[in-house]
Amino acid sequence: MKKNLMFLVIAAVGLASCNGGFKQAPGGLLYNIHIDKSGPKIKDGDFISLNAVTKTDGDSVLFSSYEQGAASNSIMQKNRPVGDVANIFQYLAEGDSVTVKANIDSMVKRGMRRPPIKGKYIVYEIKIEKVIPKGTGKDADSTFNGQVKKYMATQVQAMAKAEDAKMKKYIADKKLNGTTTADGLYYIVNKPGVGDKAALGDTAELFYTGKFLTGKIFETNIKEVAQKNNNYNPGLQYKPIRVPVGVKKVIAGWDEGLQLMSKGEKATFVIPSKLGYGEQGYYPVIAPYTSLVFEVEVVDIIHPNPNAPKYAPPALQPTAKLTPAKK
Repeated sequence: MKKNLMFLVIAAVGLASCNGGFKQAPGGLLYNIHIDKSGPKIKDGDFISLNAVTKTDGDSVLFSSYEQGAASNSIMQKNRPVGDVANIFQYLAEGDSVTVKANIDSMVKRGMRRPPIKGKYIVYEIKIEKVIPKGTGKDADSTFNGQVKKYMATQVQAMAKAEDAKMKKYIADKKLNGTTTADGLYYIVNKPGVGDKAALGDTAELFYTGKFLTGKIFETNIKEVAQKNNNYNPGLQYKPIRVPVGVKKVIAGWDEGLQLMSKGEKATFVIPSKLGYGEQGYYPVIAPYTSLVFEVEVVDIIHPNPNAPKYAPPALQPTAKLTPAKK
């Protein structure tokens, strides 16, 4: 009996050492709490605001709320699937931080499409910034909703206040020598083009790379750039896109910036949120009040065909004159 007990102790120590100090949770999850504030643990229905970094086994960053400049907000849901990372939150309190490893094979078995990355785990570095308990009692819902609304409004106000300073710091740190338009678009010509500028009604054919002020690339149609920055998606066609110029089919910063460019020109746009995705952002990629950087190359400018038949609306038929029925 003692021998069997000793064997179990040794096995448990061996498992812990293999997992690098991580504890096991159902669904192939491993977790290691780094900071434990020992406060009230998160419960179903609580509001949570957190910052998170998602990485591969090899520490390549897939997502970072810090780079976006905004924490992620959610309500702790009931009946979560086994293996959902949110299941670890029940062990955490406000101020806690944790590393969670999610087994990719287990995630695929639950129906998730396998991500185009190497390794056994997706790694999450999570910091719980704020917890608002759901509470109980007669007025619990209204009190809870009011607290959540107030907290989120404070977050948005802080982002709005910080945006201009962040954009100015980025331009100063990069020692950029560009021009600011009346609307607030900052642009730098990296390589002059030839011919006329793109005009309202033209179509610009272009390559582009979109980045946050941190330098993190969130989108590109250049294959080499995507591969280098772990953004490559084999399901996409990496070729120039066609953008109608000046007709509000894209963000205002692009509509304005493209009309400053000629064929063959390469430029950098630093776009404030008022010319981008504004106070709403573009969930989940772009946070509210986020300035963006775009590297743009105009491959071609396609002018509308002057000989194309003009659209003519159908002629209106005369309305028949109605006469009252005779009695």
